[in-house]
Amino acid sequence: MPNQPVAVGPHRCGAGQPLLFICGPCVIESRDLVMRVAESLVGTAQRAGLQFVFKSSFDKANRTSLHSFRGPGLEQGLAILDEVRRTFDVPVTTDIHLPEHAEPAAAVCRILQIPAFLARQTDLIAAAAEAAARQGGVINVKKPQFVAPEDLVHAVRKCEEAGCRDILLTERGTTFGYGRLVNDLQCIPIMQSFGTPVIFDATHSVQRPGGSTTGGARQFVATLARAAVAAGADGVFLETHPDPDQAQSDGPNQLPLADIPRLLEQLVEQRALFQRWTAGEA
Repeated sequence: MPNQPVAVGPHRCGAGQPLLFICGPCVIESRDLVMRVAESLVGTAQRAGLQFVFKSSFDKANRTSLHSFRGPGLEQGLAILDEVRRTFDVPVTTDIHLPEHAEPAAAVCRILQIPAFLARQTDLIAAAAEAAARQGGVINVKKPQFVAPEDLVHAVRKCEEAGCRDILLTERGTTFGYGRLVNDLQCIPIMQSFGTPVIFDATHSVQRPGGSTTGGARQFVATLARAAVAAGADGVFLETHPDPDQAQSDGPNQLPLADIPRLLEQLVEQRALFQRWTAGEA
């Protein structure tokens, strides 16, 4: 069985634990931007006593256009994430896309994220799980938009068989026709039934896929995040940017950095209420 709760550096994620927040800009646009956002988020987390992991991508490998900005690449991107980790003493995470990314990423990142479109790739999951196990890290598998929650148990079993029992699963919406995602909150308890904590990705859930660039509806991020925490999600994934309309990737579904503190405060309050409900105290 997977470990429950899951240790993420100094944090604990799972049943009966505080929320784990995974936040940061979608892609590493520059060192200066990443350090600025990290400093703001770390300050918010420290003031409120939150469990926080910093996230950003070194490569957006699934961009619609060949000419879209993808990020600085593996070597430079990991160097920037390592600077965040050392400067602010926080766990960091990034997504990987190829088996050969697993080992160098696991040396820096406490969590290795498997993108939703790649969550059926056995070689990638096995390499990530083996690397994470060697480094004392965690695997976070995002549920594909085209897969039923029950079927993500196979990804969990692959991780376990490859030697990693510290596993998170993430709900990030399900394809509903063309150009729209919907969230079935039954996914949260279903995936928790595998013994894994479940994270809710509120920003990718409001994506509007299709067209020359991916759209989004950030005005619904807070609504969905609150609904997911009320349904028992163990953590929340949020992408944020100082000026989302100028972001080089996924701007329409990123939250303004200034809006993050209030939303996290609301979600912490909801988590406390949910825990009272489940303990029979409310």
